[in-house]
Amino acid sequence: MYIQINNPATEQLITELKTDSAKIIKEKYAKCRNAQPAWAALPLQERLACISRFHALLETNKGMLADALTSEVGKPVQQSYNELNGARARIQYFLDKAEKYLADEWVMEDGLTKERISFEPLGVIANISAWNYPYLVGVNVFIPALLAGNVVMYKPSEFALLTGHHIGSLLHKAGVPADVFQVITGAGEAGAVLLNLSLNGYFFTGSYATGKRIAEVVAGKMVPVQLELGGKDPLYVMDDVADIQTVAAAALEGVMYNAGQSCCAVERIYVHEGVYDAFTKAIKVEAANMKMGDPREPGTDLGPITRPSQQTTLWQQVQDALDKGAKILFQTTDLPSTGSYYPLTLLTNVKHSMRIMREESFGPIVGIQKVKDDAEAIALMQDTEYGLTAAVYGTDNARATNIMREMRTGTVYFNCCDRVSAGLPWSGRGHSGMGSTLSYQGIRAFVQPKAWHLRG
Repeated sequence: MYIQINNPATEQLITELKTDSAKIIKEKYAKCRNAQPAWAALPLQERLACISRFHALLETNKGMLADALTSEVGKPVQQSYNELNGARARIQYFLDKAEKYLADEWVMEDGLTKERISFEPLGVIANISAWNYPYLVGVNVFIPALLAGNVVMYKPSEFALLTGHHIGSLLHKAGVPADVFQVITGAGEAGAVLLNLSLNGYFFTGSYATGKRIAEVVAGKMVPVQLELGGKDPLYVMDDVADIQTVAAAALEGVMYNAGQSCCAVERIYVHEGVYDAFTKAIKVEAANMKMGDPREPGTDLGPITRPSQQTTLWQQVQDALDKGAKILFQTTDLPSTGSYYPLTLLTNVKHSMRIMREESFGPIVGIQKVKDDAEAIALMQDTEYGLTAAVYGTDNARATNIMREMRTGTVYFNCCDRVSAGLPWSGRGHSGMGSTLSYQGIRAFVQPKAWHLRG
């Protein structure tokens, strides 16, 4: 069987790739299992050297890589360059910190019994990755996994296969043996085969529905399962903001960056009634300045939706809101004649009985709701099954901190949104997942501790 890779901006076929059969995936697993002990036995400095060369290759080949990424997922080319630069920064963090957090820790060096902790690799892990940020979500997993001595069965999304194969090729060119990093080509059927293999850990980025299914299928294996899932991330504008236009611009970027196809995209906006009129006026002005079009053209802000089927979800959410009384504050009218484009859509007069305020959208749409005070904002921000991020804008740090403490999310933002830092853990609560990537926790996620009690 073959998977067709289409350009979402032109709807043209880019290429076809042959999928891996169950037999081939099992053969790749056997090769990984055999290769893992030797990879783990290499001195850490040698593994670091391989990843350092990969880090350099991403820079050397960034033009080709950005072009391929834009062609298959449709993100504006500058955003593809931004992703590659961000991925290299995260890799550098792991290169700088791996030795510290993978080294043995002495708990007791004196006395009759000496005690220390060592950190051993999990073994063979599955990295079932995502299409929206294939470099960023990928390096969160496979870089610390490889540095810790694991081997990786890497299944890129079927919507980012060219990028997935480029990643594999460059890792191998950097010195990572082919059997230490195996790229699996396929869609859901290939993922199902991985779930039935005797792997030592599963690391998935994607939707809540798929993450839940993975957790249920592999539960009996009693191995680590880490799920980086979606969000319905809120942003609250307090009435003491200093510059409403700047806040509106930041909020809109959180909504529309990567066409809203981000797990931490701003999907709900709550605005204090004291600044509501000024904010809605300002964000409408900002939206009118957004350029939608060919993602290869410089200056394009909004490209196509990567998966054409997602347009149906977006249209349904917007129509449901309109049927229940929502109003269109802004909607892009000049759409390209071809391609999987969805108009940037800002809705007002929304409420939580509407799907747009409850279900993950994963597109350039958002509801803006007026609130009378912080208490109402907190209650509405908490009214969700997701728990990824929450943002607050204002000038009163103490007031904002009190609001952020109430958020049942893995990340909170003050006067910023939709960002990730390599030094901070990235984690979700509720339907947004479990486990952490990034920070030292994202290194330790790929090892298992061994306690040593030493006498004599």
